[in-house]
Amino acid sequence: MSHHADYTDVEILGMIGTADASEVRPNQGPIIDPAYTARFAQAHEAGGFDRVLIGYGSGWSEGTQVAAYVAQHTERLGLLVAHRPGVVFPTLASRTFSTLDQFSGGRVAVHIITGGTDSEQRREGDYLTHDERYARTDEYLQILRGAWDEPGPRDYDGQYYKFEGFSPAVFPHQDRHLDLFFGGSSPAAYRVGAKHADTYMLWGEPLKETSEQIASVAEQARAAGRADRPRISVSFRPILGRTDEEAWERAHGILDTINGEVGKAFRQQVAKLHPQGQAPQNAGSQRLLAAAEKGDLHDRCLWTPTAKAVGGGGNSTALVGSPETVAAAILDYVDIGVNTVLIRGYEPLQDAIDYGARLLPLVRQELAHRVATRTPVAEAV
Repeated sequence: MSHHADYTDVEILGMIGTADASEVRPNQGPIIDPAYTARFAQAHEAGGFDRVLIGYGSGWSEGTQVAAYVAQHTERLGLLVAHRPGVVFPTLASRTFSTLDQFSGGRVAVHIITGGTDSEQRREGDYLTHDERYARTDEYLQILRGAWDEPGPRDYDGQYYKFEGFSPAVFPHQDRHLDLFFGGSSPAAYRVGAKHADTYMLWGEPLKETSEQIASVAEQARAAGRADRPRISVSFRPILGRTDEEAWERAHGILDTINGEVGKAFRQQVAKLHPQGQAPQNAGSQRLLAAAEKGDLHDRCLWTPTAKAVGGGGNSTALVGSPETVAAAILDYVDIGVNTVLIRGYEPLQDAIDYGARLLPLVRQELAHRVATRTPVAEAV
């Protein structure tokens, strides 16, 4: 179960949306801008990202259709589609993703989000409690896996789902294993995610807290009888400048914008998820706020005031500095066992282009260097 840093297989993910919007850029136009969506995805492909995450919200554009559109406008970019169990039947979901995987030539992975706040779940008619939702997710993922991995009719009689004679005819492209990503930081999340996930996604906490979370996931994977823990992904919002000084100037400008009039609309949206004056319900946001309470700056360049400004919502901790500084910080996480890093910016399209040009090459170069210079002695430790 020991997981030393693996420099050979580190994935770098981005995230796309269907309109030009962020905490510092209120969206003025339509919610779905097809030309922008295609350009945004193409910037990630050109920049060398492995996959892009397509997020989920009860009122947002539907992710599998976004992914299908993006697949038509790119050639190899992986599509990580966020999906909330319990909104549709798992039998339908299994076919939705395997169909998309066939049409895209094997580019699909699914990011399972069980749901962090009761109010957001109820917008789509889901009235289960937090722990019940995870119990349902456990069944849901069993059904998905079975539908993708095993032919033949099957019955299912569980607590949340029941069906007879389900016979899926559409399997993932070339019978491949469809990767499941999974998010959540509560005990129930660790339990279910460590059992089913190929990659477990965490928000960007300090190194010490991230190590603790990796240990929790590994422990639950052992308890579920797995030989190995899931891969670990961590998400950040890098703020780059040509120099560290320039990056910090930019970071403070971004924070002022989030806290000011421009960011007000975004903060009001967040307030609908996390009512003001109340702690957020989801453990991930609580953990980000706890890290922010300990101090603004952690480790090499992890900066938490951006998380505090949005009430802990979403992946909102920044890595601030020159491309060299931020690349070194990303490698610090790889050193403690992180396998996948998701990065997205406050200026979404321009930052994706910058990351591809200035940050990803440094990270990949350093990874290749470490693989090449690794000594056999270190392997044996």
